[in-house]
Amino acid sequence: MLTATAAGTLLGALWFVPSANATQDKPVRTEPSVQATAQARATTTSTETTGESVQLADTGSFDTTPYVVGGTLFLTLGAGFVVYSVRRERLGF
Repeated sequence: MLTATAAGTLLGALWFVPSANATQDKPVRTEPSVQATAQARATTTSTETTGESVQLADTGSFDTTPYVVGGTLFLTLGAGFVVYSVRRERLGF
């Protein structure tokens, strides 16, 4: 039963791993795109004329507390299962 749980957990974790393709469909670009260059120029000119500070991509931070608590809970649960199975094996159940 423990082996099946470990295998299911491993498969579930691997489900979220992104695939890394080593080949490219398009050739590599060696120069920046025109759009990116134009946006960079527009940003620098707007900050010079207004004198205000501009914060680009300020999306704020999200609350990671549920992820930390959930991860700790599942880690404790897994460690408890390991301790339980080792105790059962040593006591001869």
